[in-house]
Amino acid sequence: MSVRHVGVVFRKELTDGLRDRRSLFSALVFPLIGPLLVVVMFRFLAQQQAIDGPLPLPVVGAEHAPGLVDYLGRHGVEVEPAPVDAEAAVRTGEAAAVLVIAPSYGERFRASRSAKVELLVDNSRNETRSKVRRVRRVLEGFGAEIGAERLMMRGIDPQIAAPLALAEVDLATPQQLAAQVLNVIPMFVMMAAFIGGMYVATDSTAGERERGSLEPLLGTPVSRTKLVLGKWLATSVLSGTSLLLTLLTAGIALRRAPLEDLGIVMNFGADQAALVVLVMLPVAGLAAGLQLLIATFARSFREAQTYLSVLTLAPMLPGVLLTVMPLDQAAWTMWVPILGQQQVLMDVIRGDAIGLAAIVVPSVIVTVLALVAVRVTAWLFGRERIVFGG
Repeated sequence: MSVRHVGVVFRKELTDGLRDRRSLFSALVFPLIGPLLVVVMFRFLAQQQAIDGPLPLPVVGAEHAPGLVDYLGRHGVEVEPAPVDAEAAVRTGEAAAVLVIAPSYGERFRASRSAKVELLVDNSRNETRSKVRRVRRVLEGFGAEIGAERLMMRGIDPQIAAPLALAEVDLATPQQLAAQVLNVIPMFVMMAAFIGGMYVATDSTAGERERGSLEPLLGTPVSRTKLVLGKWLATSVLSGTSLLLTLLTAGIALRRAPLEDLGIVMNFGADQAALVVLVMLPVAGLAAGLQLLIATFARSFREAQTYLSVLTLAPMLPGVLLTVMPLDQAAWTMWVPILGQQQVLMDVIRGDAIGLAAIVVPSVIVTVLALVAVRVTAWLFGRERIVFGG
């Protein structure tokens, strides 16, 4: 009997949600946006990386350093005539950088002293940074080569000036490197769970009270807990649908992204996909429970939308935390709602082994929190101030 009442409320709220274009838009359109942005980002990075041809570099005073100009030409730098106003050319983006060689260069170079050169750059321009880095590496290589020759001419082993021979050996696998690049995917998935059911949660609480239909609904013999359970299930279905669609479109988008051009290797099969769904789906229930609870406090539909819009930012916090402060697989992370799920998803992308506790604990915690939110919402429905909006 009780299950039938929950089912009636669930079907009613779900039908209303599917008839609402705003609900369908949030549940079905957002899952397309995040993955598409990721594909566009990877294509842009691949194009940037593919630009490995001759690097144009205007040089002021090239006649003062023929040896340096020759070295630049042999290392992929195409020396160009100096612009009329070198600083203006850099500021306007006409040139990524301009090399200025001082007239005293030749005299100081022959005297084995430091010869002054200036590299004019504009570090506020993101599009020129990779070119500036290439020029700087070539100039540093020239300086190191000349320095070593000078030491050898004086009978000094160049290794004396280099007490450390540092060689960095990267032990990360290509898939682990991929996780560093793909760390935005978990954030999109979490946001999808919070956006997908937002309008159903708003309409079934603050919306019903604003329309005056909540009071008659609470006057029926059905208990408040069953009413809220039905609303929670309907909201969870749309949240879960949005979450699953985001995972699906992310998988399709990543298959079409030029990952190999960026040296990224992804090994993501059916087993990994099933594990991700198992861990992430309970987040939809938590999102639905929190949204119903928060929207219950709102005095109008518009006010509830404002509250829940702020709530959609909550899933971004763990993602930002993992980006700026990568966490080890510490045991405590699995006990933090959302952070535990994001950590598991990142481990799946990295190809790391995942223990049973890392799967079960986060899922149980968010499920319990969701049910607590449902129970508190049902209790609030018994308060006159909440029902009548006083």
